[in-house]
Amino acid sequence: MALQAIAFYLMAAVTLAAGFAVVSSRNPVHSVLFLILAFFSAAGLFVLMGAEFLAMLLIVVYVGAVAVLFLFVVMMLDVDFAALRQGFARYLPLAGGIGVLLALEMVFVSSTVATRGAAHLNHTPQASGAEDVTNAEAIGRVLYTDYIYFFQAAGLVLLVAMIGAIVLTLRHKPGVRRQLVADQVLRTPKTGMRVVSLKPGEGVGE
Repeated sequence: MALQAIAFYLMAAVTLAAGFAVVSSRNPVHSVLFLILAFFSAAGLFVLMGAEFLAMLLIVVYVGAVAVLFLFVVMMLDVDFAALRQGFARYLPLAGGIGVLLALEMVFVSSTVATRGAAHLNHTPQASGAEDVTNAEAIGRVLYTDYIYFFQAAGLVLLVAMIGAIVLTLRHKPGVRRQLVADQVLRTPKTGMRVVSLKPGEGVGE
């Protein structure tokens, strides 16, 4: 029990420190790397709570897909850091107000749970059927049976985010010949093939 408590406090401290480093780091690449560290520490906390499936989901989906996507987008966008810092002082009061509001909300939620408990406030739906189901099976029943439409909506959001990342990193350079998919699809034998008669010593031009 003592080792479990030590592991909990250690991973919780790492998660908080990594989360603070995400918003305080000046380099976006470093921020994404700290975000990956926060995800790994949060996955360890899920393992301590007995939610192995959530820990695996956090590693596979968020670290293996979302965070890596963020990292590649940040590295390929060639962000001008000097231009980003120009409006820092102008938006600092608004950002500080939002940060204070979020901190007050977290303090309110933590104090409510500490004083009244969270058992009677937690109305999380339970998986139907036997009570001796595994963690992965219980979560699967809730996700893919009761809340399947919300799960599909989250997948659509991730799809739009992936398309947006591809569009942002797409570069149109002058002088580079690209495929014309419409011309290739609508091509016929008459337009796709040209018969020429070459004389000895001559080549084929454009």
